[in-house]
Amino acid sequence: MISKPDTIKRKEILRAILAVSIIIVGITHFIRPDQYAKIVPPLFPNPVALVYISGFFEILGGIGLIIPFVSVAAAWGLIALFIAVFPANIYQAIYSIPIEGIPHHPLLYWVRLPFQAVLIAWAWWYTRKPEEQPGASEIAAKLRSLSYNE
Repeated sequence: MISKPDTIKRKEILRAILAVSIIIVGITHFIRPDQYAKIVPPLFPNPVALVYISGFFEILGGIGLIIPFVSVAAAWGLIALFIAVFPANIYQAIYSIPIEGIPHHPLLYWVRLPFQAVLIAWAWWYTRKPEEQPGASEIAAKLRSLSYNE
């Protein structure tokens, strides 16, 4: 049986992996916006601006995920973002649109679609029991002391 401290430790390691991964992906939106703009469905206006916006929120969400005070809100924001970019993933799969630096194989694009649900579930995990997250008790104490001082 896995102890609660081991479970928490694994959860925090996975939080760091998700946060760093999403920050890196967000940064690539600014380095190669044209690549991501290719998979924005034509229905949406100004694909490059949408790529920059999604990249900004990926970076912001990744950073927020590791800050105890805002991690729950950041996790919900990432869930919304993963849902918002899903049409681009579908469009890429349907039209087999390559992105430079990612292996071009149409099957990979289809396999990636259900992985979006994994990302959503992963982020959702960090919306659960925020009071048990590392740093939560220190922040709660600080907030209580601030409210008593007013």
